Amino acid sequence: MIKIMKYGQVPNSEIFARVTPAVDVEAIVADILADVRQNGDQAVLKYCARFDKAELETLEVSPREIEEALADLEPGFLEILREAAANIRAFHSRQVRNSFVIADRPGIVLGQKVTPIEKVGVYVPGGTAAYPSTVLMDTIPAKIAGCPQIVMVTPPGKDGKINPAILAAASIAGVDRIFKVGGAQAIAALAYGTQSIPRVDKIVGPGNAFVAEAKKQVFGMVSIDMIAGPSEILVIADGRSNPVHVAADMLSQAEHDKLASAVLVTDSEELAKEVCEELERQLPLLPREEIARASINHNGKIIVTENLMQGIEIANEIAPEHLELMVDDPFAYLDAVKNAGSIFLGRSCPEALGDYFAGPNHTLPTSGTARFSSPLSVDDFVKKSQFSYYTADALGAAADKIAAFAEKEGLRAHGRSVTIRKEGLD
Repeated sequence: MIKIMKYGQVPNSEIFARVTPAVDVEAIVADILADVRQNGDQAVLKYCARFDKAELETLEVSPREIEEALADLEPGFLEILREAAANIRAFHSRQVRNSFVIADRPGIVLGQKVTPIEKVGVYVPGGTAAYPSTVLMDTIPAKIAGCPQIVMVTPPGKDGKINPAILAAASIAGVDRIFKVGGAQAIAALAYGTQSIPRVDKIVGPGNAFVAEAKKQVFGMVSIDMIAGPSEILVIADGRSNPVHVAADMLSQAEHDKLASAVLVTDSEELAKEVCEELERQLPLLPREEIARASINHNGKIIVTENLMQGIEIANEIAPEHLELMVDDPFAYLDAVKNAGSIFLGRSCPEALGDYFAGPNHTLPTSGTARFSSPLSVDDFVKKSQFSYYTADALGAAADKIAAFAEKEGLRAHGRSVTIRKEGLD
């Protein structure tokens, strides 16, 4: 059963305790990365057989397989995918940054050039569940950014096939190439390249502990979006909230993973008790009850506060991946929220709306990293180059100041590279 805590009556170490994976995967992942780096496709195929129980002849998904997936998928769900993609596209299109030029002083031109990343790798989880929503969320911003090549990797089933919904989402989103590989070996293939899988410049997308560790280890050779931890939700709810809805929203994240974290912060002791009872009523109704129950029992908590502003302070300290403000006037509290990945406002805005359909991205900072990082966006798929142009006269006017700066830092050659040009003018 979920724990109920009274803020101020239990140690803060319990209130702000964080979930950490129990398995040490660093050495295992390092061996897989080294094997794939050295042996390419041979190693990837070996790990597909070992971990996914799939005996593959080729790694790449063929155009025919994509056509079959589109034909096999229910027309109604295909339309839902297209509508969700349109919502995601509309939201992320507002994030586009443009290059700029500043030429407001004689002889000086400064600016910034925005260039899309050339090759992007998108990791889409498989295994216990298929996530076509991740395909849309991680690919559409890259397409809007103008990335020339998007390569997707995702684990195959034992039959060597990819879930049709994932292939349909990839087709709608505009993925260029798709490969049947998951786990740390997929990250290795994207980072180093193999005979079949091209090396990319950036890898995005969530995954299990092995995927997260692999992304961590290849960072520097390629860029990554973030190290995604277990899913999190924090609901701030007042006494007028419906306990049935609160419990359902908490379970929407608890069913992801036994390490997922579902937290309720409320100023109502009565609501706290009702949500506790409602969780126990709803848990047996879930197909993934075992996973959700482990999450709720071990990582879930209900924190009772004196008022809602105290709840906002707790949320800012926890910096959750998903934050629901289940109150009558959520906009009154929005400015007070400083640290959260994605914020869901009001009583009719469950977190699942953001997972699938609304438009904002669902690839979000976890484990408190919302204190300093942001949801996946178009910005993640571009890089910026600065440029400067000075005429000889403009450089000459600044030369002595630059030389003085360089001298103060003990870097005389820096200053001389400027003054030697001024001497030529004189």
